[in-house]
Amino acid sequence: MKFKEYTGKIAFIAGGSSGIGLACAELLAARGAEVVIFARGQEQLDSALQEIERNRVFEKQRFLAVQLDVSQRAQAENLLKKTAVDFGSPDILINSAGTSYPQRFEDISYAKFDEIVRVNLNGTWNVVSILLPYMKERGGAIVNVSSVAGYIGVFGMTAYSASKFAVIGFSEALRSELKRFNITVSVLCPPDVDTPMLARAEKIKPEETKAISATARVMKAEEVAKAVIDALAKGGFLILPSSNVRFTYNMKRLFPWLVESITDNQISKFQKRAA
Repeated sequence: MKFKEYTGKIAFIAGGSSGIGLACAELLAARGAEVVIFARGQEQLDSALQEIERNRVFEKQRFLAVQLDVSQRAQAENLLKKTAVDFGSPDILINSAGTSYPQRFEDISYAKFDEIVRVNLNGTWNVVSILLPYMKERGGAIVNVSSVAGYIGVFGMTAYSASKFAVIGFSEALRSELKRFNITVSVLCPPDVDTPMLARAEKIKPEETKAISATARVMKAEEVAKAVIDALAKGGFLILPSSNVRFTYNMKRLFPWLVESITDNQISKFQKRAA
């Protein structure tokens, strides 16, 4: 489904208390949509809800914050079903809940890998599978958040890239299945974005990972949110939110050997300097 008008539409946003999810919530609220955000931390949810409410354009416009860990299937089933019944079925579903742990493969425990996959991949699967029966009644749009690291394997991002590559594959297959229900599926692939998750990641990134991303521009969450809203109006599949991201995607698709050579060279230069 393509969206030109948002007044009266209902948007559910997993991971909506910060970063890209919150920016999308604020922008949709400012365009007349009714918004429900889901996240794990109640304090952050309460703060985010106040920010979203400041963007209301109608007195009776509704907003809601629900504490939820999308990786917990039983909890997700209970809360998402209840919200869909009480608040209304979502016209727009954005899966922005995510986590990362940039470290060398040998320094990532199985428990940490499992956590990343459960949040980034299983969480996306959980939300879509639980809400799909409600969305099928009248159609809608699903946006799953992947990453540039979902189509380029990055040094220090083995667990994160594994989960985000999977989100792209899941979204592509799902897109084919849901067309007949008038539900569009898109996947967002942002670069580094100025969010709390990036701030936490910067503290533990391997130096090689920092060297690779040093020349790339960090986007603002508001910029990425605008790209999402623009994409909802077009109904396209792949959302690449900047010219740099589009260039990188095309280079990887057409000249993968060149992308590999450039990144290998960046890593080699750093390791020689650090030796």
